[in-house]
Amino acid sequence: MSVRVAFVPGAGLGKRLRPLTEERPKPLVPVRNRPLITYVFDALLAVGIERIVVNTHHCPKVYAELFPDAIYRGCPLTFVHEPVLLETAGGLENARAFFGPGPVLVHNGDLLANLNLAGLLETHAREGREVTALLRSAGGPLHVLFDRRMGRIRDIRDALGAEGGIDTLFAGAYVVEPAFLDRIPPRTVISVIPLFLDMLKNGVSIAGRLDDSGDWADLGDRGSYLAAHAGGWVIDPAADVAPDAQLLGFGAVGAGAKVGAGAVLADTVVWPGAEIASGARLRGCIVRDRRVAQGEHADTDF
Repeated sequence: MSVRVAFVPGAGLGKRLRPLTEERPKPLVPVRNRPLITYVFDALLAVGIERIVVNTHHCPKVYAELFPDAIYRGCPLTFVHEPVLLETAGGLENARAFFGPGPVLVHNGDLLANLNLAGLLETHAREGREVTALLRSAGGPLHVLFDRRMGRIRDIRDALGAEGGIDTLFAGAYVVEPAFLDRIPPRTVISVIPLFLDMLKNGVSIAGRLDDSGDWADLGDRGSYLAAHAGGWVIDPAADVAPDAQLLGFGAVGAGAKVGAGAVLADTVVWPGAEIASGARLRGCIVRDRRVAQGEHADTDF
């Protein structure tokens, strides 16, 4: 059965990225003047996904503000709130009623990535396993032992003591069949990892696709967040930038933001609705929604 439904975990607290995530869930932090999660939505639509389910927890009202019609590029969005954070597997089980009878493509909502999702879906269809995970060989902490010849995951975090070195990482996308969802205890705070390990202990294979193509960034700290804007300036048409303001290096200015006369910005991100006072000088700064930045600052989050 082809995959037509996706689940995008959007409930995380984004602790490592604070204070940027104090008033927004991490998947809704603006990157190049777009909510981060919309890059994931675009990737899902490109492989034929017809419905997207997102779980929420921290600052859920921001999802309603940014997607008031619960539609993205014609694709219906379903938001499932978790008053208590249920972790990766618990979130899947909690949203199961909205998936329908077929397989589900899971894609983390806080990644800035260009993953080979078409290849992942092809591998899942060919292998016919309950779970198929997309893996990478570099870019983050390695915690998966992958048998390249068999195309199977053998261990996670060395929990089973399987022979061979831990050599890959989860890329943040995987496909699950309803049989896997049946393994998740209802209304339980639980990660997918212990369920995956239990499957491996009991001889149930988990397929994998090792694919280092495309870009992959976790945006786990402010440095990686700023680096995601490298390559020049992105100015929203609805921003108000004074003619004599200087924009150096790279950065972004969001919709409704104002950059005052004589301001100098370098490697700085200005969120929607923020204001840079006349004559301000900022380098390596992030100015959040509705904040006003004035004076001279470096490596500061407003």
